[in-house]
Amino acid sequence: MRRGIAASALVASLALTATACGGSDSDSKSDGPVTITWWDTSNATNEAPTYKALVKEFEAANKGIKVNYVDVQFDQAQNKFDTAAQSGKGAPDVLRSEVGWTPAFAKAGYFLPLDGTSALADKDKFQPSLMTQAQYEGKTYGVPLVTDTLALVYNKALLKKAGITGAPKTWDEVRTDAAKIQDKAKVTGYWGPEAAYYTQPFLYGEGTDMVDASAKKITLTSAAAKKGYQTWLDLYSGKGLQKADTTADAYAHRQDAFVNGKVAMTMEGPWEITNFYKGSAFADKSNLGIATVPAGSTGKAGAPTGGHNLSVYAGIDKAHQEAAEKFVAFMTSAKTQTQIALKNSTLPTRSDAYTAEVKSDPGIAGYQAVLSSAQPRPALAEYSSLWGPVGTELTKVAGGKESLDKGLGNAELGVEKLVPDFSK
Repeated sequence: MRRGIAASALVASLALTATACGGSDSDSKSDGPVTITWWDTSNATNEAPTYKALVKEFEAANKGIKVNYVDVQFDQAQNKFDTAAQSGKGAPDVLRSEVGWTPAFAKAGYFLPLDGTSALADKDKFQPSLMTQAQYEGKTYGVPLVTDTLALVYNKALLKKAGITGAPKTWDEVRTDAAKIQDKAKVTGYWGPEAAYYTQPFLYGEGTDMVDASAKKITLTSAAAKKGYQTWLDLYSGKGLQKADTTADAYAHRQDAFVNGKVAMTMEGPWEITNFYKGSAFADKSNLGIATVPAGSTGKAGAPTGGHNLSVYAGIDKAHQEAAEKFVAFMTSAKTQTQIALKNSTLPTRSDAYTAEVKSDPGIAGYQAVLSSAQPRPALAEYSSLWGPVGTELTKVAGGKESLDKGLGNAELGVEKLVPDFSK
């Protein structure tokens, strides 16, 4: 688990005053091209080729700027950037920052505010809620590149075979439909993701969250939260429901089963659209069903708004800052976002990038339709770090190694360390 993101005033000051150009040996000579380093955290196989091609396109149009493209594994990037920024050595000029990281790194003093710069010249074109997630204490520290949320994805043919005419709208209906699918289609009806991020819809369905940021209170062990987590846990036991997989390869196992027609329903984000289409079950793209995540007992349904921003490191000189801002503006332009969507099947963050051609992709159209029910994360810099201790305990709970009450109690202790000023 990564250390707390909030840095001391001294470290933040050092990050702000560092002159190393991203710490990446970027060329700072005034008589030659400016070289900036970009850490891209996208999928190296499915998405990165598109971004590499766009880098070349940018360089061709901007002869005075070179981009050192570095592919960094998503699950390593947060710690890697934190370490580099704290030391003032090795941080990139531009980071593809997950929306949850953006306020945290801004709080630590590692990102430059972009308000009034060329990077945000099209600020009004982006979805307002996504701009909110790129801000910290009234300033904007990132430009939305791609967005996402979770949805219930399903195999239309398997549901039809089971006599089910539409996607389930509640978790109770998921259980009922899973049993029907097991009986009539002879495959697993539903396989729920085990990771903590995927449990958020169960909390939203009970009208709660891990914390109440406005009241500065930890709500993990509240009655509403326990009810939501119990619903999540119960979906690993019963007819047509897949037993929890707590192995290191759980994600890959679930995806493989779904795309090859061995599981009829799961919960997933649009980052998997291209992989869905590669599976035998979705050779016909129209067989992929995408619906709003099922509602909880309150009748509420929703999933967290996710995605990535492009942010500029604070420890660079003016020449590299201007080059980085120009690069960010190019990568988040309507034209570029349209290209990214068409190549990678990811969701644009600005309305003018949803062209007719982009919306002809059933995966993009399906996820765009559920975005309205997505719920932005609280304005809390430490929020995304909370999934660390929560996830550790939920894995034990799902695997039957500890009770839900014990797991949530232990998770609460971990969360307390991250937000020590919150009450219980």
